[in-house]
Amino acid sequence: MSSKVDLHIHTTVSDGVHSPENIVAKAAKAHMEYIAICDHDNLGGVGIAIEATRKYPKLRVIPGVEISTDYSGGDVHILGYFVDYQDPVLNDTLTEMRRSRVERARDMVINLNGLGMEISWQRVSEIAGEGTVGRPHIATAMLEKGYIQNMGEAFDKYIGRGGPAYVERIKMNPEEAVRLVLSCGGIPVMAHPLTIMDHEPMVERLVQAGLLGLECHYGGFNPQQIDGLVKLAAKHHLLTTGGSDYHGLDELTETPIGGAEVPLQDAKKLIAKARQIKAKGLAEDME
Repeated sequence: MSSKVDLHIHTTVSDGVHSPENIVAKAAKAHMEYIAICDHDNLGGVGIAIEATRKYPKLRVIPGVEISTDYSGGDVHILGYFVDYQDPVLNDTLTEMRRSRVERARDMVINLNGLGMEISWQRVSEIAGEGTVGRPHIATAMLEKGYIQNMGEAFDKYIGRGGPAYVERIKMNPEEAVRLVLSCGGIPVMAHPLTIMDHEPMVERLVQAGLLGLECHYGGFNPQQIDGLVKLAAKHHLLTTGGSDYHGLDELTETPIGGAEVPLQDAKKLIAKARQIKAKGLAEDME
């Protein structure tokens, strides 16, 4: 089953397999009405995707970004919807974060080599293509060499937090990311809350910083978990959003575009909020 809304999709601009143009084509083929391009720390694919929708008048692309942040309990990702994707301050900040991501990836490759896994930086870079090198590209190189049986094993055993090859990188804290999105005229939403421990206290912290939404309908969450998150969002008067977090890395196991069953009303309310706050990334023709 699929919905007509997917507010969390990645492209080759970060660590996805498909180009922004191909993502738009896939979404149109799936009869989607609203999608959001939310590449990691990168807005480079947004304009390309919006231009690509000229061929598909029934499809709308919402500008988005997924900002990686850090706190004592792990990673917190903040989605920024309707940000001004041409804002120089925002883009300069994201450029610095991507530079840190590349340095971290290099160090991870060195660590893997030290563990006896002969992964070359050249091959990892080839896999990344024009996108910023990330851990999925390293995992793909490991899979090619037969060091792992699937992508998840790379994160579980080697390059996930606490793994022997894991390396930290420069990040802002979650509150800073929320404020950054707000400063650029966008709508900050906490991504996949259940992927961190003690998510409710974190939501409360971020509400104080200006959080406006919670990603409730997510590919990996079951109905009971989704219901709990929807109630948590209501408690704090937050928008509910959702998406597949599609990367295209494993078509057999990954939630497909539209597969997170996001209610159409979530997109409508997100757009209404963007109108209310006069979001800078809201196109005139966004219905």
